[in-house]
Amino acid sequence: MEPVERRSHWDTVYNSKASDEVSWFQREPTQSLELLHRFGVTPQSCVIDVGGGDSHLVDHLVHEGLTCLTVLDVSEAALNRAKHRLGASASKVQWLATDVTSAWSLAPTDFWHDRAVFHFLTESAERARYVERLRQTVKPAGNILIATFAPDGPEKCSGLPIARYSPETLAQELGPDFTLVEHVPESHRTPWGGVQSFIYCVFTFA
Repeated sequence: MEPVERRSHWDTVYNSKASDEVSWFQREPTQSLELLHRFGVTPQSCVIDVGGGDSHLVDHLVHEGLTCLTVLDVSEAALNRAKHRLGASASKVQWLATDVTSAWSLAPTDFWHDRAVFHFLTESAERARYVERLRQTVKPAGNILIATFAPDGPEKCSGLPIARYSPETLAQELGPDFTLVEHVPESHRTPWGGVQSFIYCVFTFA
């Protein structure tokens, strides 16, 4: 999918549905926070949340005192929703309205977080551009946390096809510069009671 098409799709979603009317909604991003803390996030860390949209992860990190925070999302409508929710605290965050596979840059960062973006990249060229952004953005010995649908997860999300991963197949996609150090399954319960299988994988950058 071309970035302009992806932007149009997600702007439509966020302009037409409330936060708790989408399947990926989490009031408390418990698994993400647990893994970020386990791998050393502190108030001095620089963190980028890729595809953060109006996720509540940034709220928690701001509350914990982090000031080197970036939220990237293809949908400006999603980012505007998060900014409105944060109020004055939104000024503590750098907001990037762009497609992760497009040309963009950021100062070297300690932690890359992505819950449910990578599995939408169904074309190999898109995934290659994503990995290149990883190499350009994450500090040496930095950490990458990527959560995707697991092999027994849904085959589509928001009407779009996705690619499901095991820890091993995700590691193969990222390549030898990234070492898998931990993986944790999650059974995500949607706002309407369904269950979706995710896998959270933590990598270090060589």
